Amino acid sequence: MENTSVEHHKRLEYCTTRLQYRQGRELKAVKVYTVANESQHLLIFGVPKINLHSNLKTKLQGFGKLQSCVCITQEITPKMELEAFTDVFAVKFERLDVARRAKKMLDARNFYGGVLHISYAPERESLEELREKLVQRRADVARRKRLNQKDEMPQPAKKRNVHETLY
Repeated sequence: MENTSVEHHKRLEYCTTRLQYRQGRELKAVKVYTVANESQHLLIFGVPKINLHSNLKTKLQGFGKLQSCVCITQEITPKMELEAFTDVFAVKFERLDVARRAKKMLDARNFYGGVLHISYAPERESLEELREKLVQRRADVARRKRLNQKDEMPQPAKKRNVHETLY
């Protein structure tokens, strides 16, 4: 599912107009992801061009099983402007939740002198991967719904013992 648009990979400015009580300790770029936008495929921008492939791979394997980690700087350079002297890596994790955690923990973090920018890359998914992701999401929602219904079940009222209330 190749998509020629790369607008969703550009780094957003930090939001400065949020109310103080909603701001938090760190400024964040506000962006909403749908199920179809999230992906086990990530693009990692801002990796310094000093042969850090194995170091990046080791760092990412700390989050979970990594299926692939490939430098795609030559492929993406004609499509968008990149920061000078940096590489772009396409990474695929085995599971979506691992990719989500890796993105959250590494995005806008320093890595050997460069600040990483990580974005989901749903355009690199196959139709089968997209289908599996949507089926998995449907199963997760059904499971949460069942759990919530169990929590909301009213507990039967306890019969009071007259003798307990007297003492």
